[in-house]
Amino acid sequence: MLRDAKYLLAYLIPLAVLGGIYFGGIWSPGSVYIAFVMIPLLELVLPQSDQNLSPSLESSKNASFFFDLLLYLNIPIVYGLLWYFFSSAMTSDWSTLETIGLLLNMGLLLGTLGINVAHELGHRPEWYNQLAAQALLLPNLYLHFNIEHNRGHHKNVATDEDPASARRGEVVYAFWLRSVVGSYRSAWALEAERLRRHGQSPGSWNNQMIRFQVSQIVYLTAIAAFFGPQVLLYAILIAIGGFSLLEVVNYIEHYGLRRKKLANGRYERVTPQHSWNSDHELGRIFLYELTRHADHHFKANRKYQVLRHLDESPQLPYGYPGSMLLALFPPLWFRRMDREVDRWQESRRKTVVESTGMG
Repeated sequence: MLRDAKYLLAYLIPLAVLGGIYFGGIWSPGSVYIAFVMIPLLELVLPQSDQNLSPSLESSKNASFFFDLLLYLNIPIVYGLLWYFFSSAMTSDWSTLETIGLLLNMGLLLGTLGINVAHELGHRPEWYNQLAAQALLLPNLYLHFNIEHNRGHHKNVATDEDPASARRGEVVYAFWLRSVVGSYRSAWALEAERLRRHGQSPGSWNNQMIRFQVSQIVYLTAIAAFFGPQVLLYAILIAIGGFSLLEVVNYIEHYGLRRKKLANGRYERVTPQHSWNSDHELGRIFLYELTRHADHHFKANRKYQVLRHLDESPQLPYGYPGSMLLALFPPLWFRRMDREVDRWQESRRKTVVESTGMG
């Protein structure tokens, strides 16, 4: 149990958000200091761990409610901090720099405790987990993620048909636009396809995308009514910050990796070779093991606490936060990561040669 308590470190993010709002000034960015200063620096010197759980320990951790509770607690935390931020925005006279810092602070909160936790819960079929995921996606104005990610991204990952799989040489800022627009359009198309398959009209209330848009409009209308137009603008900006964080994560997770198209027109099956992995301990803890992304795509219903290191998965040279920062500077990113993509392609070529007995 003491070893499991390491995941409590993830709550340093909301504590830093709280401190940023309360103290203001130089502390206003709050969680940004932890996510993009403390963690990347520590991950440069701390060892990685590729250890996996034994089958018996994996079984006990799978059955433990403790790990689920850690996820569910993020719902009241996120909404409590949103209320505190919105209330403070009405009464505080923040400087321009403080405002920018606080918007970044809250955007990071929505991206980590919001979308990231929603991603984990959204892969679980129970109605209450789906509802919990949607509650965390709502303030990000990204409810469609639950549709596109599960039914689109996991099917089309590491192909040009997936808007959330970055191409080699693609600048992160261009990727952001392609992924944001493409994922939204894909979610509408996937939901329309589902309804037609069940003999229902895409224009009916059964369309989740229609219900999602209404929910988001109601959310924003409530903010405008309770807190005013300026806070409404802040709510929109921190939502953009939250889903922008997601898109940078998407960018680094599959950059340059592509599945081969077979003679029958289909793509080869998804394997651990089609996702960049990271065994850096701090990133694993703060992101609820999202960084063991290869195993997640290999078996999407595996809970975060039992995700495995897989030897065949390509490894990021830095942890997730450090890689995200590097991605913001395309020349540096290409210089470092294109070498890794070349190694991945060479490894794939050798695998094919060995499997066919040619050489």
